[in-house]
Order: sequence, then C-alpha cells, then structure tokens
Amino acid sequence: MVNGDGAHERTEEAESKQDGNSETDGGEESNEQEVIVIQDTGFTVKIQAPGTEPFDLQVSPQEMVQEIHQVLMDREDTCHRTCFSLQLDGNVLDNFAELKSIEGLQEGSLLKVVEEPYTVREARIHVRHIRDLLKSLDPSDAYNGVDCNSLSFLSIFTDGDLGDSGKRKKKGNELEQIDCTPPEHILPGSKDRPLVPLQPHNKDWKPMQCLKVLTMSGWNPPPGNRKMHGDLMYLYMVTVEERHVSITASTRGFYLNQSTTYTFNPKPSNPSFLSHSLVELLSQISPAFKKNFTALQKRRVQRHPFERIATPFQVYSWTAPQVDHAMDCVRAEDAYTSRLGYEEHIPGQTRDWNEELQTTRELPRKNLPERLLRERAIFKVHSDFAAAATRGAMAVIDGNVMAINPGEETRMQMFIWNNIFFSLGFDVRDHYRELGGDAAAHAAPTNDLNGVRAYGAVDVEGLYTLGTVVVDYRGYRVTAQSIIPGILEREQEQSVIYGSIDFGKTVVSHSKYLELLEKTSRPLKVQSHNVLNEKNETVELCSSVECKGIIGNDGRHYILDLLRTFPPDLNFLPVDGEELPLESRRQGFPRQHRHRLACLRQELIEAFVEHRYLLFMKMAALQLMQQKANKDAKNDVPAITETAETPSESNADTTQTQTTLEESIPGLAQAKELAETLVAEDGSCIDPKSREVVLNACKAVGSISNTSFDIRFNPDIFSPGVRFPDDSADDVQKQKQLLKDAAFFLVSCQIPSLVKDCLDHSALPMDGATLTESLHQRGINVRYLGTVLEFVDKTPAKAQLEHFYRIGIGELITRCAKHIFKTYLQGVELSALSAAVSHFLNCFLSSFPDSVAHLPPDELVSRRKSRKRRNRVPGGGDNTAWASLTPNELWKNIASEAKSYYHFTIECESVDQVVEKYGLQKTTLLREISVKTGIQILIKEYNFDSRHKPAFTEEDILNIFPVVKHVNPKASDAFHFFQSGQAKVQQGFLKEGCELINEALNLFNNVYGAMHVEICACLRLLARLNYIMGDHPEALSNQQKAVLMSERVLGIEHPNTIQEYMHLSLYCFANGQLSTALKLLYRARYLMLLVSGENHPEMALLDSNIGLVLHGVMEYDLSLRFLENALTINTKYHGSRSLKVALSHHLVARVYESKAEFRSALQHEKEGYTIYKNQMGEAHEKTRESSEYLKYLTQQAVALQRTMNEIYKNGSNASITPLKFTAPSMASVLEQLNIINGIIFIPLRYIMPRAPKGGRRKYKHSINVKCNLKNPQPKRLVM
Repeated sequence: MVNGDGAHERTEEAESKQDGNSETDGGEESNEQEVIVIQDTGFTVKIQAPGTEPFDLQVSPQEMVQEIHQVLMDREDTCHRTCFSLQLDGNVLDNFAELKSIEGLQEGSLLKVVEEPYTVREARIHVRHIRDLLKSLDPSDAYNGVDCNSLSFLSIFTDGDLGDSGKRKKKGNELEQIDCTPPEHILPGSKDRPLVPLQPHNKDWKPMQCLKVLTMSGWNPPPGNRKMHGDLMYLYMVTVEERHVSITASTRGFYLNQSTTYTFNPKPSNPSFLSHSLVELLSQISPAFKKNFTALQKRRVQRHPFERIATPFQVYSWTAPQVDHAMDCVRAEDAYTSRLGYEEHIPGQTRDWNEELQTTRELPRKNLPERLLRERAIFKVHSDFAAAATRGAMAVIDGNVMAINPGEETRMQMFIWNNIFFSLGFDVRDHYRELGGDAAAHAAPTNDLNGVRAYGAVDVEGLYTLGTVVVDYRGYRVTAQSIIPGILEREQEQSVIYGSIDFGKTVVSHSKYLELLEKTSRPLKVQSHNVLNEKNETVELCSSVECKGIIGNDGRHYILDLLRTFPPDLNFLPVDGEELPLESRRQGFPRQHRHRLACLRQELIEAFVEHRYLLFMKMAALQLMQQKANKDAKNDVPAITETAETPSESNADTTQTQTTLEESIPGLAQAKELAETLVAEDGSCIDPKSREVVLNACKAVGSISNTSFDIRFNPDIFSPGVRFPDDSADDVQKQKQLLKDAAFFLVSCQIPSLVKDCLDHSALPMDGATLTESLHQRGINVRYLGTVLEFVDKTPAKAQLEHFYRIGIGELITRCAKHIFKTYLQGVELSALSAAVSHFLNCFLSSFPDSVAHLPPDELVSRRKSRKRRNRVPGGGDNTAWASLTPNELWKNIASEAKSYYHFTIECESVDQVVEKYGLQKTTLLREISVKTGIQILIKEYNFDSRHKPAFTEEDILNIFPVVKHVNPKASDAFHFFQSGQAKVQQGFLKEGCELINEALNLFNNVYGAMHVEICACLRLLARLNYIMGDHPEALSNQQKAVLMSERVLGIEHPNTIQEYMHLSLYCFANGQLSTALKLLYRARYLMLLVSGENHPEMALLDSNIGLVLHGVMEYDLSLRFLENALTINTKYHGSRSLKVALSHHLVARVYESKAEFRSALQHEKEGYTIYKNQMGEAHEKTRESSEYLKYLTQQAVALQRTMNEIYKNGSNASITPLKFTAPSMASVLEQLNIINGIIFIPLRYIMPRAPKGGRRKYKHSINVKCNLKNPQPKRLVM
C-alpha cells in the first residue's frame, strides 16, 4: 500500500509512520541510532569439539546459543553431531540465551562441545539429521516440493562458485579455448522449443551412495525390560557392501545388536562399536560409507549456501525427471505422523495457530529493534501456518481427514485438523444463492483473503483477523482458517455481536467495533454509514454488513468474512434502474458476470482517490485564481463545478483536460500552493471566500467532508437485502455516483495507461504471471482481460503491442482451460487421476484428432468396494464422464468460456488454429496451464504436432500440486530503507544510496531470513551499484546471490530469473569471465524462448548482449546473426526512427567493420547517422560521433579498394601495405554493453568511436545518465 491515505495526508502519515521514513527528511539521526543497536560489533570465540582441533567462529552479541548449534551441525567436520551442549568454563549454556547475556563470554573465549545422553526425541532428531546429510545433494525433495526445497541450476553454467573462477581467469587471455557455439535451438529463427534443457544435468555429478537402506526396525518400540537398559529405538541398515545390520539407539549412543529380520536379540554384538554418532558407527563398519560420506560432505559444503537454504514458502516445479523411489525411513515416518490425521492424537504435538498468530501481532512495536522482532515473529508463524494449512488441505481432499459432520453430503463437510478449520468452496446451504451460487462460493474466499490482507496491512492494535490460506488442489478450493477460541461451542447467532449473518436482513452493531473499525476506515477508504435492521431501526456500521465481529473466549475482537471490504465493480454488476456513463455503455458495460461479488481492487481505489485529489487541487487553485483576478466568481465557478461533479459524463479523458487546463492558465502552480495551504487547515479559521472554494472543490470531486478532501466508499451500496434510512438518501445517491465514477475511471484511465506503459516499454510482461501483475498494479481485475485485448486491437500502434497481445491471448486461453479443468477434475476418482490429466492435456494441446482416454484396468476396480467408499472424497465415486471429452468439444468450451467470462471472441476450433492465428507456442501454453493448475509432468520432448499418436500418456503425469494463496507479511522498516536508497540513487547520491540499501538488506535478512523475493531485489540493486562504482568482484558476488535466490524463490524460468541471468552475464564479462558470460546469456535466451518466444522487445536487448560478447571473442558471423535479429526486433517494437534502432545499426556496422565488409558497415552506420541527425540535430555529440565513424569507415573502404586494385593490376607481386584489421578491445565491447544495458560511465575525455587503448580503468565512474538513448530501460535502474 503506497501511503495508505493518499498524497494529501502526507503530514499525518509522516507522524504515524513511527519514524519509518525519517531518513528521507531531516530526522536521519534517530534512525541511525536505532540501527546501531542491531549492529553490535561481532567477536570471535574458539570452539573445541571432541576429536577435532579447536577452530575460530565469528559471532554477534544478538545471536542465540542455538545459532552456534546450527552452525556446528552444518560444518563439514562437526555436522554429524546433534545431541550436545556448549559449555563455558564447565557451565552449560542455555540454548535460547543471547550471547551478550552470558557472563564471561568475550573475545577469544573457549566453548567446549560436550556430548549429552540421548532421549527418544533426540535420537529421532539425530536419525533425521543424518538422513538429511545423506540426501543433501539429492534433488528429489525439490522435485517433490517438500520441506521448502526448490531447484537451482546456476552453478552448472558457472562451474561452481563465481568468486573462485574469477581469480583463475582474471583476463580473457584464453580466447582460443572458449567454445562460443550456441546450441542449435537457441539460434535466432529456430522454431524448436525443447523442454529437456530446462533442467540441465551436471556432467561431473555422480550420485554417491553411502548406504543402501536406513530404516526403522520392525522390533520397535523396545519392550519394557530393554527400556530399563536404556534402549530408545532400533534401526535396520544395509550397507553398500550388502552387510545387513541391526542397530540400537540407546541413551549412550548407537551400537550394533544381534537381532536379525526374524529373531530379536538386543544384546550388543561383538564388537559393538558403541559411538555417540551414527556416522562414526557406520564409518567403522562400512569402508564405502566412510569414503563416500566424506566426499559427499566436501561437495555439500562447496555448494553455495543459497542452493541449500530452505525457502520461506514452498515452490513447486512443473517439470521433473523420472526419479528412482528409494527407501527412506524418515519420509515414511513423516507420512504417517506429521502429515496425516494422526497428528492431533499426539498430545503436545499440535500448535495453537490462532494463539501464535495473534500473540505475535501483540508484541510491542515502539522502536526499531522491537518492530524487527515483531515482524520476524509474524513472518515466521505465518510461513509455518501456510505450510501446515497446505498440508491439511491436501489431506482433506485426498480423504485422509475425518469430517466434523461426517453424516452430511461430501460437498457440505467441514474439517478440523491440527487446529485449523477447513471448508470447501461450494455453496452448500444456499448461502450464496442470490449472489451466484457455486461461482460466488468459489470467489468469496479470495475476496475474503484480500480483505484479511488489507486489514492486516493497516495493523490496528486491538483488531484481529483470522489466519487465512486458500488452497486450490485437484479441482477443489479449500479455505483454511485459524479457529477463534470458543466459536465451536456456540451458535453463530449468539457469537456475532457486530454485522450480519444473513446478508443484511438482521444487523447488529457494537461500540467497541465501531471505534476499532473507525481507525481502519481512512486508510481503507471505507465510509461509516447507517443501515436498517429487520425492525426498521437504524444501525451504524463501519464496514460491509457481511463483516462479522466476534469476541473470542480469549477476549480479543475478531473480524471475519471480509469479502466485501472493497466496493462493488459496477462494470460487472448490472443494476435495474442504474445507468453507467455513455462511454461505458458503448463499450458494452455493465456486463453480466458469474457472481455478484465482483469488487474493485485496492490498487484501483488508491489510484482513483489520488486522481481525484489532483482534480480537487486544480479546482481549488483555479477558483483562487479567479478570485484573485477579481472576476465575477459566481459566473465562472459553477461551470467548473458542474463539469467535474460528474467527470464520467464528459467523454473526454479527464487527464487530458487537466493538462490543457494547466498549460492554459499562467500562475497555476502558485495558486496550487495556496490551495494546499488552505486544504491543510482544519477549515475553521479560513475566511468565508476561501471556505467556499474548498466547499465547491469538495462537492465537485465527491468528498464526504465539506471542509477537506476525504473520499470514502460505502461497500453496502448495491448489496441485495441491505436497506438504508430515508434521511441518508442524498448520501446514497452521491455514493452511487462515486462508484460509477470509479468503475468508469478503470475503463477510461487505467486500461489506456497500461497500454501506454506497454507502448513505451515501462511495463514489459513476459508471461501470464507478469501480465497479471501489470494489470493488478494498476488496479485492473483479470476479468477485464478481454476488454484490455480489445483495446489493444483497436490501438493504431497495434504492431508494437504484438507481444502484449500474444501473451494476453495465451493467458486468456489458459485461464479458460483452467476453469474447465477445475470442474473436469472434480469428477475423477483418485485411481484415474493421471489418465484423466493426460487426456485433458491431449485434448488441449495435441494435434492428434481423436484422443481416447485410458480407463484404469477393470481388474483393479472392485465394484463392491467402490460403492461402499463413494462418500469418502468430495465428488469421488465411480465416475468416468471425463473420458468422453474430445479435443473439438474442449476447444468449443474454451471459446464459449472466453465469451461468457471475458466477453472476448476466440475464432478458433482447435489448438493448431489458435497457435497459427495468434502466434502462440504449445510449450508456452503447457507451462502456463501446468503452473496454474499444479500439474507436474515428466521432462522429455513431447511431439505435440503428431497426427498419429497423442502427445501425453498417463506415465507423463508425475504429480499434482496445490496452488496456494496467502498473505505475505511485510518487513516495513526494511522496505522504507530500500525505497529511500532507491530515491537517493535516482538523485545521483550513489554512496549514500548504497549505504541505505545495505542497511535495508540487513533488516530484510533480520525479518525474512536469508531467502525472499524482496531480498532478491535488494541484492540486484546492490550489485548494480557495486558495478557502477567500479567494484566488479562485489557486483559479481551480489548478483550471483540474486540469481540463485530468484531461481529458488520465484522459479527457474520466471521472467525475473531471466533478467537476473542477463545482469550477471554483464558483470562476468566485466570481470574477464567471457565463456561464463556467454553461457549465462545463452541460458537466458533459452528460458526466454520457452516462456514467451522470440517475438518480444526484451529479446532485442538479450540478442544485443549476445552479439556484443561474440563480437568481443571474434565470432563475427555468429555475432551478426544475433545483432541483426536485435535490429529487426527493435525496429518492430520501437519504430524505425527510434534511437534504439540507431544504436542497433551502429553495433551491426562495427561487426561488419571487423569483417572488413565496409560497404555493409557504411550502409548501417548511415542509417544510424540519419536517425541521430533527425532526432537530435547536427550538433549533438551522438550525431558527431556517428559522422566521425562514417568518415573513418569511408577511409578504410577506400584503402581496401586501393589495395584490391593494386592486386588486380600487378598480380601476386604487388607491393602492398597490409591493412590493419583489429579485433575490438574488451574495453570497447564493455562500453557498448554498458550503453545497451542502461549503464553509462562518463569518460574524462572525448571518446572516439574506436576503442581507447588501456582498457576500462581510464573511465571515471559516474551516475547513470538518463536519456532515451543511453538508458533504454529506465526501469532497470530502480529494481
């Protein structure tokens, strides 16, 4: 939320921000002081572990003793220990004590690692930890989407850590050894889009087997007499040498016993090898274990930490190779304890999620350290809750949780698991009958989640929301919520003391709730209003009627059912007797929608209020000017008021009228300043004339106050069943008009502004997700996608928006397919899931005309059983209707879904027609549908275009994952630092900016841990600043982290990851690592082709980068293929007269010059020169540079011609001076790379177009110069 209250309340906002933003203005010191509290200087302690030499460890006073434990469990030489204490001078340190609180702990202190006796819990932890170490290089957890593991492939392209290779290959002297040939499928013009390279294999990586089997023994648990000997549990192992052993875990450690598979003999065998650690025991009995475990640990610690650290939320991969299913005791145990319905039967195992979520919110937040602690706690509990809710939702749909109302029909069942309440997204009690039935029940949870997010962001003390996660899995929508204490023992009617449980027929209110909600009403723009209850009494509310207030048994005030937090969207809510503005009606609004819960997004409300505020200021300023000029105000003012009172009636774009107003009136700026001072007053001490000005302006823009600008919405307007008292009729009318204006603003301002941003490339969506994000940032709901595409279709510059149109069509089609897939899956029983999914994908993407589904073989289906189990899983049972779907029918359904939901016409009857007509790629469609529905497919090459056999078989469907929506808690202080740092960089204060961004990074790490999307943005900007300030190794290190993090947190082929790869390649090139730079660029190009195809403006930048690097390594023909492709794309998307195209011509000319093809070089440079001359004038530096270069090329051409003539005339004995063909210097290539990537160093002297000798050190590092030519993408600086 950018400044919750709009620009006009900056003063209040600044005070209430609790010094969050104070570093931007005068109060820098307060923040500096606070930050120092966190950054106490570290000190070094010595650690002495049994059997190893003492070693030094750098620690910080804030750390807990437990963090040292973690470090020791990760270190190569101590990683096999888990059950130990740390002792200082014989005293055991408390695990949860901060180091600064420990007496006598100082620089150089010796901490001893002392082995402790095991308990059952400690023994289990130990076995789990050893299993994790053995699996630490095994990617199967990442493929299976468990334990917050995810994939990363950067190290394959950089051959390990970039820092080391940087030392080895400092200068690019070994050009000969670089193999620059790209794989065939990524060359410009290639139509092949293979899938297998998405997950490349490391050639050197051989899986190392340490053990064949490690599992729990069937002799568990130990009988009573053995417990009294200290036996905790028994393990069974098979070593690589095929030795079968039985091991006892006892309080003293692990030893071999004499049990076999069939006879129990717990006595120690001879020798028993009693060891405190399982690794030590296994190393003694298996030489292969000892050798391979050591090698495995060496390789594990060599990996970059960011490849190993868990992500905060699970990321799923839509492709995976065929992985062998190995025996794994820990996984097996997890499956039957923590993952299924047994968990709540183990006392003390479940967490009280509601208590944890609410207690963290109650933590103090007066100063920075307190806020950091609070935000860290909120974030941690939240990510744990999201993980538990996801597991529970899957267990519910898979039929592994008992319903709390088992007697009812499956759709109506509700579940409680692990202290979380689960309900299904169906309209079970006709609750939503008037709002759209099941469609409304499906939309309500996401609306509710948006409400929870909004109230959570406002963060009012004393007002509580429920932990909420929405999970889509196997075609079902499950809402998971934390449970209000006591709510299950009471009837809902008794519990609700605020709001309505029947959509407004009966309504109650409560003074405490009104007081709490009043605090949220300003930032959320909610108007407090009166409604009538069933006895026709007036009841005051400060939210929608559906919002319920319940006081829990813990005394806390909870609000729930926040599905109407934001006002309704009238463009999709036809109301009898209400008309939208003419312009909206022309575009076909209002349109019918599936349900009546369509509401405006929070971003739109903010943009609309901001837009109205500007209008308000201009009105006030105009009137003040008219008063000043002593004109007859009465004649003029009303005219202004009239036009603005219903801005929606005037078809002209309001923004245009504003600019013309501004240009036509001199002195408007001063008048606006005056107006601002007026508005800042409270309205009491202004003279009557000024008050009249404010009153008129307030009326004109629909403010709810007459003395200051304050726009709020009544969310209950147009809610069926809600009645308003007669005395508020005027107010209701005003509110209706305001809603019409907001809906019109979306269509008339926001959609055109999105398209304009795409035209000037400040918005560059690459796939469905980034397109959706672009819509949402401007407050446009995805249901407007059809409208947006129609707008693009009618835009004169449609050719320059081809990429946007194509991505939009792809997104629209896959979303329609997703809607159909959802209901399709609900009719599939578990045993037929892979057959059904592969059949659907064949109908959707395969050219094979008569796709036939494979039903599960009859011998597996026991008729009697299936009848008995019919009610177990929602929608389960013997249902094979899915098998009758045909490709023809599916595409008909997609077309009708596009028409009814998005009001967009797709004129195609098959996938091949769609691909042909809209220029889509089947691989891209496959990726989009898989990501949206959670399908995981086998990574192999699919033949989509075969007309003889279907592309997918059931063996190709590996898994189906949940798609999870949840709130992302923010690190607010860190974010303010980050924004201030960005602002400083934009103003040119690089050093200060760098310090602030570094500070933001520390704070982000403090709250989120090491892995998070926002940390990724922070690292990227830091790397950029390091690079600009000349610290290339540091830039490389930070950017490497950014790439790894983007791969792990967003996905290996996310558009953001592609951009990170491009940045990293530039810094590699600057560091002299040319072959790595090329590999990274080739990877980025492959991903880009897969995600959106070649026809995209960003591809021009990528190809220019590749072409320049290839030019640098003297691969001229290859270089030309990429640079000429970049020129074509730039010409297409920026117009043939743009400065980007001029630069492209120049780059091509340079390569032709290196090839001594001067005629072609001259031709391209002339084109560039003409553009510079026309756009910038003769005198501009760029035009002069181009002119100089033309002269130089002409001389070279003449010299070459002279030489050729000489040869023709005199034959082989001609005496000719050899022509000088020089390879471009690395410095000149780097200079061009910087220019195209928007980084400019201003040189100390005038640079000729030929490269200066002496490399890059002669440049004075300076701030990015922003001009269309040199910073082709301003957005790249602020990331």
